[in-house]
Amino acid sequence: MKNSAIVTLLLSLITFTACNKKTHPEKDTPVATNKPVYKAPVKTPTPKSIVVNDAAAKTSANGRRYYDLEGKRYWRNNKDGKYYLYYKGMFDKPEFQ
Repeated sequence: MKNSAIVTLLLSLITFTACNKKTHPEKDTPVATNKPVYKAPVKTPTPKSIVVNDAAAKTSANGRRYYDLEGKRYWRNNKDGKYYLYYKGMFDKPEFQ
């Protein structure tokens, strides 16, 4: 009886010691690599009007002058000579006809 109690105590101590966290190796943590950080390009605000030399501008089929800048189309105002960003109802005004 005394031997079986000692054996049980000894086995339980070995089991608890074996399951201790300190006896397990640490998990491999991924090493942080120096990846370049992505920076979005700076978007410049689109101006409402620009001044363009008429030699650089193009002429549409109906005779209006226009200039394309970064995917935006600007149309010439006949009164002041500036080019304005297209907006709905623009061609209803006489200065853009």
